Amino acid sequence: MSQPRNPYFTSLRCRECGRDYPKEAVHVCEYDFGPLEAAYDYDAIRTVLTRHEIEARPPTMWRYRELLPLDGEPTVGLQTGFTPLVPAPRLARRLGLTGDLFIKNDAVNFPTLSFKDRVVAVALSRAKELGLETVACASTGNLANSVAANAAASGLNCLVFIPQDLERGKVVGSLIFGARVIGIRGSYDIVNRLCSEIAGKYGWGFVNVNLRPYYAEGSKTVGYEICEQLGWRAPQHTVICMASGSLLTKVHKAYSEFAKLGLITPGTGSIHGAQAAGCGPIVDAMKLGRETVKPVAKPNTIVKSLAIGTPADGYYAIRVMKETGGTAEAATDPEAIAGIELLAETTGIFAETAGGVTVACAKKLIASGAIPRDESVVLCITGNGLKTIEAVTDAVGEPEIIGGSLREFDEQILARGTGAAATV
Repeated sequence: MSQPRNPYFTSLRCRECGRDYPKEAVHVCEYDFGPLEAAYDYDAIRTVLTRHEIEARPPTMWRYRELLPLDGEPTVGLQTGFTPLVPAPRLARRLGLTGDLFIKNDAVNFPTLSFKDRVVAVALSRAKELGLETVACASTGNLANSVAANAAASGLNCLVFIPQDLERGKVVGSLIFGARVIGIRGSYDIVNRLCSEIAGKYGWGFVNVNLRPYYAEGSKTVGYEICEQLGWRAPQHTVICMASGSLLTKVHKAYSEFAKLGLITPGTGSIHGAQAAGCGPIVDAMKLGRETVKPVAKPNTIVKSLAIGTPADGYYAIRVMKETGGTAEAATDPEAIAGIELLAETTGIFAETAGGVTVACAKKLIASGAIPRDESVVLCITGNGLKTIEAVTDAVGEPEIIGGSLREFDEQILARGTGAAATV
């Protein structure tokens, strides 16, 4: 095990009671069962981390390394992060926005085309510092892909546990890296419960169980990058899809940390959550004015990456949305598919089903006035559409087939017009 070298990452700390814990593979407070998260010496960080210092560093998530929970230098995912923040004026017009709209596009993240590459880079770097040789996860797909890929690149033993009915692209996207992929009959919550038991028995590094305090911090880099790419400011509105709710809470933490360090002006803007209607326990609680989340026993949605019926960070996500003046919306499966198509047709970005939910829910939030039409908005797109092709196969139709003659092209294709207008 490496000796501590990072003076900024001080301990793990219970979110509820504030007790400090050693920086080990633990994730729950033994006194009140509250979740543990990384704690930092912000006064010390303020003396070394400036806008100029950050901008001088390589364009990866590690340009914010003082705010990530490692003792030494990162060893996994060295090229991960700093994905594009894409202006989306055509999509803005379709959504009825006059303010600026941006897409934070983690559908092109390295190496497995989702934001999970960020959290895995931190978790596996820390696993290696802790001397762990076997890593694992419970996953709805994207996390499994990233753990498998990064474990392969790092020479770590790897097992991933998934619901047996995941999209084939995500199953292949784990198997190809040589990981042991174990499909479980049942929902993600059953998978997660089994993984907690295995972690307790064998002491392996489960990135979203006993390594969760480190893993979750990787999500903050989405928020850091948004602020930097906007010219060192937070957007007025951020729309984020929710499974466990962790990404939403960590983007908020990123905005708050940058404000605390003087890197942006105080004020995080409003943060809004998006879920699938067939598994929207956080949205349901938010709309009913409750702080506690009622679990969904049997998720019923094509949006499998968001189908977590018992969201670990649901309570905290609700608190963030309320504190920032945000709210939450849910999208049906047809609305999610329409959201995928709308994003693709107006920005050239092909998102997976979770991204379709984000776009569809943003449309509802704008229509309801929860997001004013003249304010700035960032939509967080978390995964690539190539992973969930089944969801849109029927919607996009089939190619137009002709013979190889110019006459057939003129008569059957050109006569109908050119481009997308020809099919409207």
